[in-house]
Amino acid sequence: MLNSLQAVRSQPLSLLQPYGLPTYQTAADAISDYQGDDQIYALYPRKVARAARTFVNGFPGNVLYAVKANPHPSLLQILWDEGVRRFDVASIREIKLLRNLLPQAELFLMHPIKSRKTIAFAYNSGVRNMAFDHADELQKILDCTYEAEDLHLHLRLALPKFRETSEVAMPLKGKFGAEGEEAVALLRAARRRVGKLGLCFHVGSQCLSPKRYEFALSYARELVEASGVQIDSIDVGGGFPVAYPDMPIAPMDSYFEAIARSLAANGFDDLDVLGEPGRALCAEGGSTLVRVELRKGEDLYLNDGTYGSLFDAGQFAWKFPVKLHRSRPPAPCANTIGFRFFGPTCDSADTMTGPFHLPADICEGDWIEVQNLGAYGQTLATEFNGFYSDHMVAILED
Repeated sequence: MLNSLQAVRSQPLSLLQPYGLPTYQTAADAISDYQGDDQIYALYPRKVARAARTFVNGFPGNVLYAVKANPHPSLLQILWDEGVRRFDVASIREIKLLRNLLPQAELFLMHPIKSRKTIAFAYNSGVRNMAFDHADELQKILDCTYEAEDLHLHLRLALPKFRETSEVAMPLKGKFGAEGEEAVALLRAARRRVGKLGLCFHVGSQCLSPKRYEFALSYARELVEASGVQIDSIDVGGGFPVAYPDMPIAPMDSYFEAIARSLAANGFDDLDVLGEPGRALCAEGGSTLVRVELRKGEDLYLNDGTYGSLFDAGQFAWKFPVKLHRSRPPAPCANTIGFRFFGPTCDSADTMTGPFHLPADICEGDWIEVQNLGAYGQTLATEFNGFYSDHMVAILED
């Protein structure tokens, strides 16, 4: 007898719907069943679960998921089921989301600049871990919590330049972080006034070199020594990468090993160690399925674009992995060419230069799966020009 997956190839697997989503065995099945006109957002639960296990089992400390990367409730539930117990939130809405969905989760308000209302709401919601990078922000936190004795504050450091900037795809320098003598002064000031104190930093999004973490930890040690105070925790932030075309990465174990080695070398290994993966936990677990509306030579016009889930493809010219889905004959040809994408809006800026390599005979009506969009894809989508989608499905295929 055929099993349940084989028996209903082109229908939602209602008996196997994980996390409340219409569920299909493959992306092709989801496309075949779709009657709408918008893009389809796809969640791959097994890929998310695998990424979570990699960090829960391998990272030399506690895993703190950066909710901003993808706050979809289904994804958050998968992470919880796989052992992620700590979540980095930045706003009242994110706090409410986590408190309603995962009331036992430990929340961290690691945004260095917060409104007074956000601080008070967070504290009243049980949040005790908060970040700061300025004396006024420190005082703001103390004011809004009535100088609570159970705070665990984390000083956000601004990191000096490290070698080649090409070793990180998106440098995060300039907006947040205390430098040098200012950081030393803040450590001394905070140590006298809070129950627990730690350091945090961010090496940059999509970090391509594990050595950046070693450099940052060595720098943190220098500041601790200069301040003469003891700290209780060290947070190595996010930046853990995902493989994209033209952007090869080292195995994740090499990042964990480099961090563990540097923690020990700098005397931090007996502290509470935190890491804030966002992209690395969810990117590979999400795709967007887009339809070709028109082809002009090597230009493809799609029903999603930079005002939707393909923001990074337009704004930063990232070359996401792509795959053609065609349900009708003939089968796609073997040779490929590089295409440029245009989104559905009236704005000429809705352009993704790529190139995105697809079969040379792609045409109107074909569907393209743009992969590794589980991070900062649907999260950044707008409703500009009336083009958006609220259709999310789960894909069981791994």
